[in-house]
Amino acid sequence: MFSHIMLGANDVAASKAFYDAILATLGIEPGVIDSKGRCLYVTPKGVLGLTRPLDGKPASKGNGSTIGFAADSPEAVEAWHAAGLAAGGTACEDPPGVRSSDGRSMYLAYLLDPAGNKLCAAHFMR
Repeated sequence: MFSHIMLGANDVAASKAFYDAILATLGIEPGVIDSKGRCLYVTPKGVLGLTRPLDGKPASKGNGSTIGFAADSPEAVEAWHAAGLAAGGTACEDPPGVRSSDGRSMYLAYLLDPAGNKLCAAHFMR
């Protein structure tokens, strides 16, 4: 459904270090800095980009926005969360664990990245 997600970053290098750490736990290669100074994570399923805002203003979080990353297991969610905390992320919401809604159960963990963007790792349970 989506081709890419672009997130604002005040410090692309710091954001790259954070995303390299959390995405490695999901089997995604480190990001590549392009000629415009953006960090890109290119996968067969889409692209995640990190960039300084084009208008020159500071990057800011999207209130009510969450970027979700698919994880293969609850253990992968836990590894993602731990890697994010170690790489400068901030825990938010409840601790990692099972959440249920409308008859579906998911194992979720939430973090804020260095620019305050809200992220989630999700494993949909059967």
